[in-house]
Amino acid sequence: MSILRPFKANDLFRFNNINLDVWTETYGITFYLTYLQRWSDLCFTQESPGGRLQGYILGKAEGAQAEWHGHITAISVAPEYRRLSLARNMCQRLEFASDEIYKGYFVDLYVRCNNALAIKMYEGMGYSVYRRVREYYGNLGVGKGGRDEEDAFDMRKPLSRDGAQRSIRPNGRDMIVSAHDVS
Repeated sequence: MSILRPFKANDLFRFNNINLDVWTETYGITFYLTYLQRWSDLCFTQESPGGRLQGYILGKAEGAQAEWHGHITAISVAPEYRRLSLARNMCQRLEFASDEIYKGYFVDLYVRCNNALAIKMYEGMGYSVYRRVREYYGNLGVGKGGRDEEDAFDMRKPLSRDGAQRSIRPNGRDMIVSAHDVS
């Protein structure tokens, strides 16, 4: 049985098996260290009994007033460990900390619009599309239906503080904004 534990700086030297994946965004070492320093309670890794890293999640708290929320910046599970609910467990831990420690209204994340498996997984965990962000991942050309395949869905899941559920909307896929309109 694997363990979910806080992400540590030395894990950066052990997570290539996770980051070498077409869907995983990778960043410079300073980026990871900033997250570990500022939001260590929102950064976790899943480790196998043998010590191999299976996945990780990096999060932060951001926004103001009713937009104060937890944000999943990166989540990835190594291909050989997928479909074991590791991503679900890591998201639940981040959601709990965002709710109980940071008192956020919701948790959000961005996912490529063409990553159907991830979208289905997030919807199964209670996330819904709040809006579509044009060219969030850069403009690499026009995809199916005239839409850039590198658009992102801003998906959100309300937390206990959002009793009115203002962080979700039924027509989120139709709400299109520019990447310049999001922070």
